[in-house]
Amino acid sequence: GGGGGGATSCPSFASSSSSSCSSTDERLPPFAAPLLAGSSSGCESPGSPSRGESSKKLKGGYIPSYLEKDEPCVVCGDKATGYHYRCITCEGCKGFFRRTIQKKLHPSYACKFGGRCAVDRVTRNQCQECRFRKCLAAGMAADLVLDESKRQAKRRLIADNRERRRQEELQRSLKERPEPSDEEWDLIRVVTDAHRATNAQGSTWKQHRKFMSEDIGHGSVISSRDGDKVDLQAFGHFTRIITPAITRVVDFAKKLPMFTELPCEDQIVLLKGCCMEIMSLRAAVRYEFESDTLTLNGEVAVKREQLKNGGLGVVSDAIFELGRSLAAFELDDSEVALLQAILLMSSDRPGLVSVDKVEKMQETYLLAFEHYVNHRKHAMRFFWPKLLMKVTDLRLIGACHSSRILHMKVTCPSELFPPLFLEVFED
Repeated sequence: GGGGGGATSCPSFASSSSSSCSSTDERLPPFAAPLLAGSSSGCESPGSPSRGESSKKLKGGYIPSYLEKDEPCVVCGDKATGYHYRCITCEGCKGFFRRTIQKKLHPSYACKFGGRCAVDRVTRNQCQECRFRKCLAAGMAADLVLDESKRQAKRRLIADNRERRRQEELQRSLKERPEPSDEEWDLIRVVTDAHRATNAQGSTWKQHRKFMSEDIGHGSVISSRDGDKVDLQAFGHFTRIITPAITRVVDFAKKLPMFTELPCEDQIVLLKGCCMEIMSLRAAVRYEFESDTLTLNGEVAVKREQLKNGGLGVVSDAIFELGRSLAAFELDDSEVALLQAILLMSSDRPGLVSVDKVEKMQETYLLAFEHYVNHRKHAMRFFWPKLLMKVTDLRLIGACHSSRILHMKVTCPSELFPPLFLEVFED
């Protein structure tokens, strides 16, 4: 359900005494653990054992089920590995026979002892003619040895069949995965509408953006305590942009079902914790390869160095790399909105009181999100776990930004920090 009559009307961040908004825990979040399922890529030859036949596993590898343990090669007596060219042989005699036929070597073989050599595991390499004769006498069939063109054709057929099976398994698994229920569709629509209503310029951001002047970010600088240079003009410019961006994140949260049911203090803790993460996500999904820029607040396209020199330092690199990697996911508005909801409903924020309630809320959003991803049927393999890893990246960006702010506060003039900026990012 959404925020109904029991909703808590929560003021802005004034009077907040909540804990730090950052989390320095860089581990994978609890919900992202049991995700990566193994995929089958091997192609088993006839007689190859299943993975469950551990009793057949020997030091040298698997042996086919039709072989007795330590069954000898009919040519040399070594341990046989399977049925090769109509005979049970070892790998050595199989390879010798194949090479002899493929390269037409048998006319050049000559026995020095009139064809009377003993062929066993020790002596098999001493006389090629006697070994080859014994292969034929045992029944190995030269007509079953493929020439190079047939071998290549067989490999292509095996590869094609493997890919066909993989695609069939993928399609079957996609069909079997649950899609959103009616209640989840309602939730997804509300979250998507909240995102669209609070995301500056919406889908028209490319038409409305302006590229930041090349002069900004390359002016007079001061050194911060962590060694990075800070361009004061660029820093002032970015802090002015960030105030309406923070307001939009707050507005987004207040439109979400369940969020306004939380106590005011918990609302503040969650907003302070996720604000930089959501703003970074909104900037990252507006990364453009051609110009190598991020568009902030739907209006200003900035280069990496400008953002770095404007106060973000190494955090700038992390946001740009996130933007480059997210482009491959081709996220739609609903997926971006649900990512933001998951970041907002993080039950591990320091100072949070309603931990269990927030955890259940996040689980509700996560389940709807997973079912929506199933509905979208993305072509990318392991799309869902890979996308959840981006939540971890965003959490790390938030933690790094919190550390960065501590250095900036002792470096930059206090008048450059807008009040709302300090309310959100101060401990």
